[in-house]
Amino acid sequence: GAGGEGRRGGAGRPRRGRRLMFALGSVSVQVVESCVAAAGYSVGEFAALVFAGALSFAEALYAVKVRAEAMQKASEAVPSGMLSVIGRREADYKFACLEARKHCESLGIENPVCEISNYLFPDSRVIAGHLQALEFLQENARKYYFTRTKMLPVSGAFHTRLMEPAVEPLAEVLKSIEIQKPLLCVYSNVDGKKYMHSKHIQKLLVKQVVSPVRWEQTMHSVYERKQGTEFPYTYEVGPGKQLGAVLKKCNLKAWKQYNHVDALEDEEEAAE
Repeated sequence: GAGGEGRRGGAGRPRRGRRLMFALGSVSVQVVESCVAAAGYSVGEFAALVFAGALSFAEALYAVKVRAEAMQKASEAVPSGMLSVIGRREADYKFACLEARKHCESLGIENPVCEISNYLFPDSRVIAGHLQALEFLQENARKYYFTRTKMLPVSGAFHTRLMEPAVEPLAEVLKSIEIQKPLLCVYSNVDGKKYMHSKHIQKLLVKQVVSPVRWEQTMHSVYERKQGTEFPYTYEVGPGKQLGAVLKKCNLKAWKQYNHVDALEDEEEAAE
């Protein structure tokens, strides 16, 4: 889903004769200790920060609860949603959004919202905003060189300014939480760059609610390296392999070192 519920990707240094051991949803200690970077998609960013030692699990969980409730409340205020779009090379997403906003204005909607909310991989975006704008884009998909459009099963326009009512509640709870400097590199959804210090984390986690998730840019930052340098092993932790599919589109060479860890499956195996 576009909300990125509870997903995290982690990158570790490649080692010869590596062993993968799964117990209670965890990869082996060897893999965890050699991890060099982490990133989380949308709310998964909290999981990445917990993994990196920046947030305690209990406090992060509380912040996620406040965030979710505030975003749901904001969603209920305006009929809005999210549209997954695959476009041809000539697609101009920003121009399409501009025309969709003009369409909304012609319907009498004041200050309509229609903007890119997620950068997934080349030629793939999620556009979010007023439902009337998204319907307009679906109806005019060929004009804007969209080859595929699909409404996402979410309740609102996450990562747009329609989420502004959720900013203050999250900002308040993050002020009350102790945030440490991460023990390893964690990349922000807001700008695709590494978090520098605790105040930086606090500021960008709030900004993330109303800013597009720049996942494609984040993938480029995480895997940028000199020609001939080995790519790290990458682990997607959580349900589904969506982030792996996105990585394959962004960086095929990095994807060849990709692994998926499903915590629930591992717990069931350990219990048997």
